[in-house]
Amino acid sequence: MSAPEPGEGPLLPGFYAGRAVLITGGTGFLGKVLIERLLYTCPEVGEVHLLLRDKRGQPPRVRLNQLKQSQAFDNVRAQCPGQLDKLRVVCGDVAQPRLGLDDAALQQLREVSVVFHSAATVKFWESLETALHQNVTSVVALMDLCDQLPKLEALVHVSTAYSNAERRHIEERVYEAPAQLAGLRAMLDALPPSLLDDLTARYIAPKPNTYVFSKAVAEATIAQRPRKHYATAIVRPSIVVSSHRHPFPGWIENLAGPSGVVVGCGKGLVHAFNLDLAARADLIPVDITIDTMLAVAWEIATDKSGEVRVYNSCSQQNPITWRAFRDRVVRNVRAHPFDHLMYYPFTFGIKNRYVYKTLELVLQTVPLHVADYLARLCGVKLQLSLVTVSERLQAMNRVLAFFATREWYFSTRNVHALRRRLTRADRDIYNLDVCSVDWDEHVRDFVKGTRKFLLKEKDDNIPRARRFVERLRRVHQFVLLVLSVLVYRFLTLLLPRFLFRSAPALAGLAAPH
Repeated sequence: MSAPEPGEGPLLPGFYAGRAVLITGGTGFLGKVLIERLLYTCPEVGEVHLLLRDKRGQPPRVRLNQLKQSQAFDNVRAQCPGQLDKLRVVCGDVAQPRLGLDDAALQQLREVSVVFHSAATVKFWESLETALHQNVTSVVALMDLCDQLPKLEALVHVSTAYSNAERRHIEERVYEAPAQLAGLRAMLDALPPSLLDDLTARYIAPKPNTYVFSKAVAEATIAQRPRKHYATAIVRPSIVVSSHRHPFPGWIENLAGPSGVVVGCGKGLVHAFNLDLAARADLIPVDITIDTMLAVAWEIATDKSGEVRVYNSCSQQNPITWRAFRDRVVRNVRAHPFDHLMYYPFTFGIKNRYVYKTLELVLQTVPLHVADYLARLCGVKLQLSLVTVSERLQAMNRVLAFFATREWYFSTRNVHALRRRLTRADRDIYNLDVCSVDWDEHVRDFVKGTRKFLLKEKDDNIPRARRFVERLRRVHQFVLLVLSVLVYRFLTLLLPRFLFRSAPALAGLAAPH
């Protein structure tokens, strides 16, 4: 495909015009931004079908109505509300055979031209059976469905940049499968669940968890699948964080990954992280990944290549270290404080696991357990047990530690080539360039977005929160002063006594024989 002329108009809105789209995982973090960008930037897009299941007693149509009320669609409601009428429910479930689709649903999807598959279980240590069922078997069922869609042109599968995390240099290609799906199914049928759980960590090694393992198996399964009449691509985002610009700067809706770090630090709960401060943090704003996915579908559908293309969506060309990220988060949660802080925001980043565990015990675990005990003793009812909070913080650190104490090099040639193929008008609409991100600005928006969109805290409360943070700062300084005095007294009183008692023994060792 040749590069476009500079004066050409946007190609992507024209490509999606009149085309029907199917999205799995539409109610998730990536899914909502994908729907918003598709409806907002492609005014003539056809029907957008969302695969939804019953969840917590709510049928798919009720969930669709709730989805339409999301803050992610505020711009769509304000400027082009009719676009939301293009959303259609497809009652199904990726965890069920044939995706849980009946004949009526299959008939509804016959006009679909593009499929985006982002549904997955993102629990890193989900049971191996569940992870394979939701992240691999669902892909097979989806491709079976795709084979039956006569107008399908492109299938875009969302994986993870860490699907081959045992490697340090990860290229944009599908690597050999860590295990064959047929063999995995036979093992699952043969082993009792208790034994399987005990063997999982050793079986999936060197993969760090079942999420990464299942994503690697899914990629290989897609690559091994004989292609029919449509093109297939795999998009691998790294650590997805809040939006750069769309739907709003700093928009965030889940507590996974760095957003949990921001909340924990901003609430004064997290004071120690197991990370390598000098290592590169491969963060990628969600809207840059989504714009890449939209462009990928256009490229593979128009290029008609028979191979499975892989696109690593990462911040490799515009790096930020974990130290820089930590420092910016701490600075911004102090400047834009959250409501109801537990303590003054500060945190240490420690690579050594033993030093980290010591700091975690002293600065987090013990204080939270003591605070929980005192609250119960005083009859104070807490919305969430502080012991539970402590356990969740430990679990979050365990999950992030693998990725925050290591560094990878991701090849991004396909993404760069794709961006060059877009017209200037396309690049004005769809941002595939991570170099456009100013990390100072982004982390500030990340913190403010976490406060506004995730925690639902009002900006009117910020002046009061700042006054409270100032009081906590004084308390923190007083605590540091007391600790400094205690350490000084220890050194001036106990240490000389120890040295005095040890002097005869030391002298005996030094005497000539």
